[in-house]
Amino acid sequence: MTVTDAGGAVDAVWRIESARIIAGVARIVRDVGLAEELAQDALVAALEQWPESGVPKNPGAWLMTIAKRRAIDLIRRKETYQRKLAEMGHELEIDGESVEDDVEAILEDHIEDDLLRLVFTACHPVLTMDARVTLTLKLLGGLKTDEIARAFLAPEPTIAQRIVRAKRNLAKAGVEFEVPSGPDLLDRLSSVLEVVYLIYNEGYSATAGDDWMRPALANEAMRLGRLLVELMPTEPEVLGLLALMELQSSRAGARTGPDGEPVLLLDQDRRRWDRLLIRRGLEGIDRAWALEKPPGPYLLQAAIAACHARAADPEDTDWARIAGLYAVLAQVAPSPVVELNQAVAISMAFGPARGLEAVDLLADEPSLKDYHLLPSVRGDLLFKLGRYAEARAEFEKAAGLTRNERERKLLLERAAVSEAEM
Repeated sequence: MTVTDAGGAVDAVWRIESARIIAGVARIVRDVGLAEELAQDALVAALEQWPESGVPKNPGAWLMTIAKRRAIDLIRRKETYQRKLAEMGHELEIDGESVEDDVEAILEDHIEDDLLRLVFTACHPVLTMDARVTLTLKLLGGLKTDEIARAFLAPEPTIAQRIVRAKRNLAKAGVEFEVPSGPDLLDRLSSVLEVVYLIYNEGYSATAGDDWMRPALANEAMRLGRLLVELMPTEPEVLGLLALMELQSSRAGARTGPDGEPVLLLDQDRRRWDRLLIRRGLEGIDRAWALEKPPGPYLLQAAIAACHARAADPEDTDWARIAGLYAVLAQVAPSPVVELNQAVAISMAFGPARGLEAVDLLADEPSLKDYHLLPSVRGDLLFKLGRYAEARAEFEKAAGLTRNERERKLLLERAAVSEAEM
């Protein structure tokens, strides 16, 4: 096997197995930063050995074994091996070759628990949201620093420093490598879901740059969502978030035209929507409702997305139901953005004049001051009411606020159409 072939194999295995390896090692050393370093040591060992020995039959297990042995060696060197074993609640032989095998046997059955601990640690509220997102992609997504930097259009040194600071802050705050219990679980779970959805949204509708979408980020968020469903299959919001991402992603192939230009929802060719993702999303919603727990914001948003997914034609969309779901969502998770979306649904269900009344109630909302979708929605409603000069001004304002080049071009085109109608 050539060095190039081995390197490609190592990269592929790392992307798939890195989260489990880091989680398994973190259970021994109780420090995610140190666990990642030891996992990286195993990666280096693979790059050194696999070109000569070939890729092992179970490469993930090979990396896990090497990383865990490095962890055990480290504990021995720090003379805390006895204490660590006591914490694990086992009497193990200290001398002799059986120690590593015993630890392997103890830890192998706990990999799902370890992954869940890693999820809650990487998304801990003690970190800033930027740090949570970056650390989640690094530890759970297996992305390299330069890949994260490219995804978020940030300098690589900035991302590298953010990762270092995040690990340092976790250690400084004494964050336990554990899954919280009781009321703390729901509080922390909301942070986990927020991180995953933020990653998804950046992939689904990029906030800046030349691309309308960044599919790699959206796909990574869905992979994390599926992992969470595996780990927490009876949490409606976990099921709801995955369903929401799958239903939104089902439209990806129809969201851009031949030159990459954005195609808005009502103009999309619905024959290009991914029926498999729609089916999976709808099944996820059914599973969530079957749990008979009060719906949270992700399940409600998934129910809204399902209304679009079920409509073969835009005219078939149940806008009155969508408006009602947004009203419930506004109660569960109050937000001016939710109210803006509700206004759009009202306009579709009951006419643009009613929608404009609802939008104008948000005109003085401070949090929407620089939000480009407020003037964009207002411009659309004014256009439908034949108030073309006002519509043009709103589209131009929205174009000045967005940081996405594709979206800016679309808004300026709408402004030009408004001017032509004057």
